[in-house]
Amino acid sequence: MIDAVDGLRVTRSGPLALLQDAGRCGVRRLGVTQGGPADLHGWAWANHLVGNAWGTPALEVTFGGLELVAERALVVAVAGGDLAATLDGEPLTGWRSLSLQAGQRLAFATPVNGLRAYLAVAGGFAAPPVLGSVACVVREGLGGHDGQGHRLAEGDHLRVTPRCADTGREAVREPPREAPAEARVDYRQPAVLPLLPGAQVGEFSGESLYRAFNMPWRVDDRADRMGVRLAGPPLHCRVTSMISEGIGLGAVQVPPDGQPIALLNDRQTIGGYPRLGALTPLACSRLAQCLPGQEVRLKAVPTERALADYRRFRSTFA
Repeated sequence: MIDAVDGLRVTRSGPLALLQDAGRCGVRRLGVTQGGPADLHGWAWANHLVGNAWGTPALEVTFGGLELVAERALVVAVAGGDLAATLDGEPLTGWRSLSLQAGQRLAFATPVNGLRAYLAVAGGFAAPPVLGSVACVVREGLGGHDGQGHRLAEGDHLRVTPRCADTGREAVREPPREAPAEARVDYRQPAVLPLLPGAQVGEFSGESLYRAFNMPWRVDDRADRMGVRLAGPPLHCRVTSMISEGIGLGAVQVPPDGQPIALLNDRQTIGGYPRLGALTPLACSRLAQCLPGQEVRLKAVPTERALADYRRFRSTFA
């Protein structure tokens, strides 16, 4: 049993709201995917703004439509995409912490800038861990607020650690924490996605490689937490069949139609299509905020640069 108290009640569920921690690690050998936040950047900042440690569960809200009522005093922060959030009907400023009092109503409408918003509460949401994580993967029926992989539904309660109540009362006297301007992303701008070339990159034709890295791609409407299909010039690979192999976060597979698919957090654990390479974790985060029709570009980067960028990002939240 987890020690927790009711913190927020769902009065309108919206299409997809899931509880996510840093992800379920070390279980892909069992055929279980990692889950975790589709936008690691937005999720990390939401937790950071309320003083939570790395890995603390936060709520991922996709497309909006969610409405919550506070059941006690809480300190929260919203980061990531702008889903026209309001507090008691008044516009809510993102990328900063704020205090909620019991009875106040927090609502997310529709996407304005980006696709996914993250709601963190000081002290953390509480849920039963499954295979060491509360990350919600609906397809596998694992994790989430109830431990069974369910998205939030009307009438559900989001539970919080007991110290959240004390934190909420104390924070009334404290100024809000706010993310610096350079941390906030304008998701409406064309995205440049760093990619690490993969094992089969040399099997693609020269013309295909030129197209892959020098021409724009459009985010297809076939996109979810499993992956995002990119629409553009078809890519041709000399490899026509492969033995299925392990698939990591960001893997860019190219099926026979030549249209790349970037695999995200809820991807399958193995795949048999040739891979152009793998997007970096931060590139995956950026892609996860793109709406259908948005333009993106792929940019090949060396491993050393990608690792340095990720270490710099993580150092903010050490």
